[in-house]
Amino acid sequence: MPSDFRAFVERQWAPLVRTAFLLTGDRGHAEDLVQAALEKTHRRWDQVSTMDAPLAYVRKAMVNTATSWRRRRRFSEVPLVAGDGPVNDPYGRVDQRQQVLTALRRLPPRMRAVLVLRYFEDLSEADVADALGCSVGSVKSQASRGLQRLRTDLTETSIVLAGELT
Repeated sequence: MPSDFRAFVERQWAPLVRTAFLLTGDRGHAEDLVQAALEKTHRRWDQVSTMDAPLAYVRKAMVNTATSWRRRRRFSEVPLVAGDGPVNDPYGRVDQRQQVLTALRRLPPRMRAVLVLRYFEDLSEADVADALGCSVGSVKSQASRGLQRLRTDLTETSIVLAGELT
């Protein structure tokens, strides 16, 4: 393994796993997704390492792989409840995080990818369009629709939770 690829992986592993977690909704699947994307990247590292943004290449490979996996098979999703997982789990620090992740998992893969790359990775609309191989207009419409669906889903969840508390 070239030393520059090893350094790239060591530097980017945690951010890539966070992004993959948002794409898959599962820590184990997220790590598998990152490994699959890095395997594809490693095969072309001589070309990828000379690109302006090798990280963008890996993100695109992750999105394409996640979409491909979702088409081929559905992972069984087991919703977590508060208190599941290790105490120091960085994904469980915010009370509403699980609600957001659940709502995010309900979105179609392409819409989820747009929201993850645009708002969680803070990429520009043009960078998201480039990563997904679509137009900027498509990114804008998918983001708008996705945010509206998240708002609706989270509002409904809040109403149900408030009803359970009374």
